[in-house]
Amino acid sequence: MSAVEVLGKTLEVDADGNLANRADWTEDIAKEFARMEGIEELTDRHWLVINFMRKVFDEKGDAPSIRRLTKESGVDTKELYSLFPKGPAKKAAKIAGLPKPKGCI
Repeated sequence: MSAVEVLGKTLEVDADGNLANRADWTEDIAKEFARMEGIEELTDRHWLVINFMRKVFDEKGDAPSIRRLTKESGVDTKELYSLFPKGPAKKAAKIAGLPKPKGCI
């Protein structure tokens, strides 16, 4: 495990840079992780995906795949890629304070 400093806090992250401890996650932390991923502002559509991912993780113990995101979150594939460019499930999970989804490379 390594650590990153975000908003004056040192947070443990896994090998992929995702939060190691979900309890460390806040909306402000999410906004900072988004900036680190090149997303300057989280819109309502971003939050829709983030909150969906967190809900699924709470229910199933794993972040949803891109297929499930596009099928059940209300955000289609094209929009998902525009919201979270270059690996939307992986990037959205990171911002949501979750581990990388098992189906992601």
